[in-house]
Amino acid sequence: MKLKLKKQWTIRQTALQTFNTTLLRETDKLNEFKIALKNRFQALQNLLKEEETTIKNKWEEIKGALTSTCQELLSCKKHHHQE
Repeated sequence: MKLKLKKQWTIRQTALQTFNTTLLRETDKLNEFKIALKNRFQALQNLLKEEETTIKNKWEEIKGALTSTCQELLSCKKHHHQE
């Protein structure tokens, strides 16, 4: 007698986030994403001009702005796991 075991998928915080970029094929969603991203980078640029920061800090700020915009406007990609 053979039994199939379900895989136990765990979500870790270090896992790579993939966003549903197929939503950007729609022009309305793409324009909304561009505007939101421009606004984030405008605010970020003003902040970085005031402070003296390192390259690493700048990269963290850019990465944070990009991922937070993607999280707000694009949903995470759903994984369809085989059972």
